[in-house]
Amino acid sequence: MASPAPTPTAPRLLKALIVSSVGVAASHLVLSDTLYLSLAAQASATLGSGPGYSSGQAFTSALVNTFLLMPLVLWIGMRIAGERKVGPMVLVGVVGWVIAVGNGIDAIDDRPGAILPLGSLTLVVGATALASLIRRTRARS
Repeated sequence: MASPAPTPTAPRLLKALIVSSVGVAASHLVLSDTLYLSLAAQASATLGSGPGYSSGQAFTSALVNTFLLMPLVLWIGMRIAGERKVGPMVLVGVVGWVIAVGNGIDAIDDRPGAILPLGSLTLVVGATALASLIRRTRARS
């Protein structure tokens, strides 16, 4: 059975831009909401009544959840869009997201509702979308 013809470059890039934008937005939402839980845990601990979890657990949960969400959104989104061979895109998106969060976590860790620097978010979306154009071809034997 022959595989379907690959999507032309421009439509694939447009799909990747949309999916990577959704991935960054969803991951940022999860990150900021769970960091808010961390702040609430810190405040509760300071007042003497904790909610049953520590601020360290909430912070770790924020990072783990956002790092797990990004590859899922990218892979599922591109598959729904009808694209195959999205491994390089997912890899670049996850690595870019980890770097962006690592460099900007101090900007959002102490303020509810804060946003990571827009330049780094734009860079993650752009690099992830461009990585969607990398397609491995299998050697025929």
